[in-house]
Amino acid sequence: MILPFCVYVLQSEKDLLLYHGFTTNLQERLKNHNKGRTPSTSGRIPLRLIFCEFYLLKSDALRREKYFKTTQGKRMLKTMLRNTLEYVEYPNK
Repeated sequence: MILPFCVYVLQSEKDLLLYHGFTTNLQERLKNHNKGRTPSTSGRIPLRLIFCEFYLLKSDALRREKYFKTTQGKRMLKTMLRNTLEYVEYPNK
């Protein structure tokens, strides 16, 4: 079974800030982000994918994306991705 709805987290290689989004075509969405076609991230390219989750239902994916944008969701993501975020910031550590 293919899970069509994706919630993803990108990190700017420029300033290391995170961006949360939703899509049904992750590869195309990443291309658009990195070509500067998304206003909210165009000044922060290049961006790298650091996390994604797939869902069967659009409503579940949108709820998860909304949660990631809350203070509690951001805190949880930083806890979940602690090692990834440290590695990206200090790759030789």
